[in-house]
Amino acid sequence: MRKRHAIMGSTLGAVTLMALGAGPALAAGSSVNANLMPNPGSGVTGSGTAMVSVSGTTITVTMAATGLLPDQPHAAHIHFGADARHECPVIADDTNKDGHLNTSEGAPAYGPVVVSLTKTGDTSPASTLAVDRFDTAPGGTLTYERGSIKVSPAVATAISAGQSVVVIHGVDYDKNGTYSGSVKSDLDPSLPTEATDPALCGALLAAPAGGMATGDGGAAGGINAGLIALGGGALVAAAGTGAIASRRSRISVR
Repeated sequence: MRKRHAIMGSTLGAVTLMALGAGPALAAGSSVNANLMPNPGSGVTGSGTAMVSVSGTTITVTMAATGLLPDQPHAAHIHFGADARHECPVIADDTNKDGHLNTSEGAPAYGPVVVSLTKTGDTSPASTLAVDRFDTAPGGTLTYERGSIKVSPAVATAISAGQSVVVIHGVDYDKNGTYSGSVKSDLDPSLPTEATDPALCGALLAAPAGGMATGDGGAAGGINAGLIALGGGALVAAAGTGAIASRRSRISVR
C-alpha cells in the first residue's frame, strides 16, 4: 500500500508540481501529441496516437490505439513528475529483472498519475484504478475523446511544456485472453500484474515549427489521420466527479 501511494498517489504529485507554477503561456493555449508505442517486455504489438489541447487549466484529450487485449478495461493516464525523465521507460528500468515492466518500475521515466483518462466522472489521480470507467478496447481497439477536463495550473504548464507522458495499461503475457497469472499487481495486490502493467506509452511533445514532433515516444506525422481512422465522435464532456467504483469490477480474473 505504501509503495502504491508513493508512485501513484495524488499527494506526491501535488507536492512536486507546486514548484513549477503556472506560466503566462497557458492563456494562449497549446497542443501536444504523442505516438504510443509498446512498452518493452509488454508483449504488445499494437500502437496508437494521442493529442492533448490545453486552454488555461482545461484540457481536451483525443486518443486511439489498436492491438490491445480485447474487451478488458484498460486504465489510461497522463503521467508527470518533476523528478521524472519525462519519457517512456526502457527495459533497463526493469529492476526485478523479470523481463517485464510494472507501473512502479516505469515511474522514474514518466512519474506519477496526474490525470486519469476515464470516460465519465472524476479524472483526478484518485481514479487511477477506477476500472469500470476506462475504455474496454472492444476488439482490441480503443478510442477516447473527452473535453472539459480540469487540471491544476502546474499540470497544464507541464503538459504544454512537453513534460508529460500518456500510458495505457493492461497486458496479456500468457495470451489467454484475460487478465490472469500468479504475479500480483504492484498497485493493487487483489489484481494480477497483467491488469495494471503498462502496455503502450508515448511522450506528449509540442510540434516544432514546420511539422509534427517526432522521436522516441513523441508524435509522428499523420497523428490526426490515425485518430480519424481509428474512429471518433463528438467530444464527451466531463460528467461530474461521482464515486470511485470497485477496482475489480468488469475485470475478468482467472
